[in-house]
Amino acid sequence: MALGNFDGVHRGHQALLAKTAEHAGALKAPLVALTFEPHPRRFFVADTAPFRLTLPPAKIRLLEQYGVQAVLAQRFDPAFAAVSAEAFVDEVLLGGLGARHVVCGYDFTFGSRRSGNVEKLRKMGDKRGFGMTVLDPVMREGEIYSSTRIREALRAGMASEATELLGHPWEIEGVVEQGDQRGRTIGFPTANVALGEHLRPRFGVYAVRALVDGSWRNAVANLGKRPTVGKLQENFEVHLFDFAGDLYGTTLRVQLLDFIRPEMKFAGLDQLKAQIAADGQAARTILA
Repeated sequence: MALGNFDGVHRGHQALLAKTAEHAGALKAPLVALTFEPHPRRFFVADTAPFRLTLPPAKIRLLEQYGVQAVLAQRFDPAFAAVSAEAFVDEVLLGGLGARHVVCGYDFTFGSRRSGNVEKLRKMGDKRGFGMTVLDPVMREGEIYSSTRIREALRAGMASEATELLGHPWEIEGVVEQGDQRGRTIGFPTANVALGEHLRPRFGVYAVRALVDGSWRNAVANLGKRPTVGKLQENFEVHLFDFAGDLYGTTLRVQLLDFIRPEMKFAGLDQLKAQIAADGQAARTILA
């Protein structure tokens, strides 16, 4: 059993899953990931700004990609937050799940008020007869792979850096909602994708790919508040190149691959249209 939040399922998480797979193979046991929903940070700081790298569908998909056979999401609510460290091990890991070997990162904590740490888990494993492996920090050029570092990269608009840290492109996945359909009136129809609990990367224009009917299609996307048209509410608008179709109500996966420019306010629609055309050409060049 791999333990953690696994937000992003980045290269550090992937190393932990590979280590878990080694033990699962030796024990001829299924490889299971135990994670927590909502993210504990959301529970303890309810009014925190959106910060998630991966919402549950994406997290499950990535965990499966890296060898996990089942994902168990423990509901993180007041009752679970009050569970002692000993009860978490005895009632959840052992009594509930029958864990034979657990693998976690060096900084894993558990139990009410974070009263349990990896050393406590190791001692409990020795007493109760389950195996325990702690993964040391996974580094790149002296820097630890972490969800925090990836969030910083995305907030700075460094989409390609985030891809390198994750080991896969970062995606926004959401339902295509009805927008004001302004894009189609100026020749650039867009899919308005709900942002939900996703982290907000730097506002601006990105070269992206979107998954439509099983195929990744090149596109350009604008994330921001559209100051030129005065809406001033967050929108993530994706213009698919050479595409005609109705995507309303479907769930769209969009990979952010490169940052083109920051959000700007234009003098009028003609200037905006010219810039959108230039952005589209820039995205096509990047994606080629």
